[in-house]
Amino acid sequence: MRISNKQRINKSNYESKIVSHSLVSLDPTQRAWIEISGRSIEYNVRKIKSLLTNNCQFMAVVKADGYGHDAKFVSQNAIKGGADNLGVATLKEGLYLRSAGISVPILILGNIYTKKDLLICFQNNLMPTISDIKQCIICNQIGKEYKKSFYVHLKIDTGMSRLGFETNNFVKIFDNIILLKHIKIDGIYSHLSTADELDASNENSFANIQRRNFLQLLSNISIKKYPDIKIHLSNSAGTLLGHNFHFDMVRVGLCMYGYCPSQYQINLKLKPVMSLKSKVSFIRTVENEVGVSYGKNFITNKRTKLAVISIGYADGIYRTLSNKISVIHNGKIYPQIGSITMDQLMIDISGSNDIKIGDTVILLGCSEGKCISPIDWAEAASTITWEILCAFKNRLPRLQV
Repeated sequence: MRISNKQRINKSNYESKIVSHSLVSLDPTQRAWIEISGRSIEYNVRKIKSLLTNNCQFMAVVKADGYGHDAKFVSQNAIKGGADNLGVATLKEGLYLRSAGISVPILILGNIYTKKDLLICFQNNLMPTISDIKQCIICNQIGKEYKKSFYVHLKIDTGMSRLGFETNNFVKIFDNIILLKHIKIDGIYSHLSTADELDASNENSFANIQRRNFLQLLSNISIKKYPDIKIHLSNSAGTLLGHNFHFDMVRVGLCMYGYCPSQYQINLKLKPVMSLKSKVSFIRTVENEVGVSYGKNFITNKRTKLAVISIGYADGIYRTLSNKISVIHNGKIYPQIGSITMDQLMIDISGSNDIKIGDTVILLGCSEGKCISPIDWAEAASTITWEILCAFKNRLPRLQV
């Protein structure tokens, strides 16, 4: 029987409607998901702001999709908590927040250097980080064409060796930039490279050396003549070093999400914003001396009851965490065993009769006094907390709680 083109089109439309309906109605907690607490974001912002010097502004750093938490949601709640500015890494991130109706000042911390991108930045009221005189000239040309000031932040490299003007010629360059009529310098800043190290509070630490070099440069350009320029130096770790590091604004990332950058810092009792959860999709029992998962790098030493959890490295759980992490169910800890696979991992639930297919387990978060933190995962994977948080992929729904 031959199928006409009209029948093919009708069939395609029917199948399309089925797929569309299925996507709309699919339960976001069907497999694995992340829960985000807006109240925790608000609380953390207020807590950190209570440490700041008077009139010191708070920049909420929401790059990398809000450290994997959902940049729009984080931004909205950070502003509720008192954030004055937002920081992103890319032009696209800034445009996304503007399209979401967020109107507070947004600084792009990454480098934008083409006229096309700087024009888009200007047209959307985004402030670029400027590290080169050529960028200044382009920004001035754009401002002149539109007969309007282009707001920018100048960055100085005081020891990060990444972006920023060189310290040995910044004074001369600044004298030239200040003459450009269509640029408005909204801020001058630098970035600390070792503020999270144990000796950072020491007067001779590199963080303090950077601070003193920064202060000297500001003095050399007679910064007091420009009271409208915001001076900022500190990330989360620098913010916790005290008032000497606060200046006119601090740029807070990790602390806002509920974690201190190093163990020695003061106990702020911050609230973790993220919980990672997944469902049990299958339960089985295997005998003694049976290999579990790829490579059989875990061999059972007894008859073992396994639960298969619907989450894996394609969701952002590093394979290097295999056999090093656990999950929580009803206040009890169960170890993960075998290699973490792309979409699934296994836990040892031997001796448990209360775990059933469809039950929820907590991979990051708390339940009945038991907690697992991204800090724990970072230590197990020999990495940093930032990388753990930023690794979670978009196929994990973000649920607001």
